[in-house]
Amino acid sequence: MPSPYRIEGFAIVSADGMLADADGVMPPELFIEGDQAFFEQGLDQAAAVIHGRNSQEQQPRSAERPRLIATHSVETLAPHPSNPKALLWNPAATPFEDGLRALSVTGGRIGIIGGTGIFGLFLPRYDLFHLSRAGQVRLPSGRPVFPQVPALSPDDVLRQYGLKPGPIHVFDSGKDASLVTWSRK
Repeated sequence: MPSPYRIEGFAIVSADGMLADADGVMPPELFIEGDQAFFEQGLDQAAAVIHGRNSQEQQPRSAERPRLIATHSVETLAPHPSNPKALLWNPAATPFEDGLRALSVTGGRIGIIGGTGIFGLFLPRYDLFHLSRAGQVRLPSGRPVFPQVPALSPDDVLRQYGLKPGPIHVFDSGKDASLVTWSRK
């Protein structure tokens, strides 16, 4: 039986496949105007968002979105202490579908927004992965988009998991910033 969920990953990475610097901070060079607009539009269409405890989104409607925040500090699921639209979720103990049902989300698009471990967790499940790249930015010793990076490129990881690249959409040619949406055929 097909899943009622459409799993979509959203990430922008440096030329070397990193989401953030060595301290886990996303540098301003990775904030590309066109990518930010694409990201916000994508999350506006999502039934829920899933991310790790250090990842976040800072969009005008962020607080309105139901979300699961992955953490090992809870046994299974727990209310978020300050966000009534969020649940703390232990992915080692509870299937994400159970967490989504606890949020009253029974189908639709699910936006996966990081970090490394969460992006890696969903590799077998992505229907789409929107991979943006800031080609002029390098973050040596940074935080990779997938656990297999830098031994493999993000593109190679997505290919290994059966996703195929779509056309390149250029956000900003001066910054060598582009997007490729990978899909499972």
